[in-house]
Amino acid sequence: MNVLVVGGAGYIGSHTTYELIRAGHEVVVLDNLSTGSHKSIHPQAHFEWGDIRRKGDITRVLKAQAQAGKPIDVAMHFAAKLIVPESVTQPLAYYENNVEGLRCMLEALIECGVQNIVFSSTAAVYGEPKAPECREGDPTEPINPYGETKLACEKMIKWAAAAHGLNYCILRYFNVAGADASLQIGLDKDQLTHLVPLIMQAALGLRDKLSIFGADYPTPDGTCIRDYIHVTDLAQAHVLGAAYILNNNTNVLANLGSGTGFSVKQVVDAALELFDVPFEYAPRRPGDPAKLIANIDHAKTVLGWEPQHGLQSILKSDYDFRQKLNKSSEV
Repeated sequence: MNVLVVGGAGYIGSHTTYELIRAGHEVVVLDNLSTGSHKSIHPQAHFEWGDIRRKGDITRVLKAQAQAGKPIDVAMHFAAKLIVPESVTQPLAYYENNVEGLRCMLEALIECGVQNIVFSSTAAVYGEPKAPECREGDPTEPINPYGETKLACEKMIKWAAAAHGLNYCILRYFNVAGADASLQIGLDKDQLTHLVPLIMQAALGLRDKLSIFGADYPTPDGTCIRDYIHVTDLAQAHVLGAAYILNNNTNVLANLGSGTGFSVKQVVDAALELFDVPFEYAPRRPGDPAKLIANIDHAKTVLGWEPQHGLQSILKSDYDFRQKLNKSSEV
């Protein structure tokens, strides 16, 4: 496959690029580097600067690939804003980037004859689930603007696919964490908001303490329950999903998680078995549901995918990556 990875300089996009290249595929990365880093792009990937909100940036790359005799087979979308609390305070920015950006991307794909798209969605589309596990057919009732924009994108893809004969693979992520085994890439951002890297920063002394937001949720220990998936497992699912829709000329919607729920306190306790992690409890954050766990049977059955990494592997890989970053900054 020749794959266009839009947002390939970011956390999940860069890991997916690594897995695509390891599987023998060719990759073109398009990114505006607003949150991603050029150093996270695989050295064998071809990089083009571009903004998803400008259709001309995407068509330029697609046409250039076609003219070079290497037309894009599948396009992958990783170029979304994704911080839940920020989406509550900046909803219009999220609609502008996430929804309008995807509209521009779809127009470019249709104009240039690219029929396959893999889209990164989120468990946030489920809102406050009623069942113990989220299944793909469950009601979608987001409780924050981030989830609303992702759901709007899912619907846009489905309508565009019906009108223009596109094939899509929509993957709903649960909590993604960890780093590539090479430690060349990981979650490398100045402003971190996700639990696992925040734990590691506290363990490495890069922040005074970890804040656990909310201890009064309707869960056994009062903290939020989430499903944590290693970023490498997630990236490998994208490779399988792209090949599936390309080879079968069909569509798929699937959850990606571990299928197991851990409370925030349980994750902290697991980290405490490996490192010293100072922490404190803080008030709830707006827009956080109490519990999100994936049912991943569909991804297993359709894509032949199975997560290989557990919670300890996630924690250890992120710690090792962050420790490497810290040492590099001290040189």
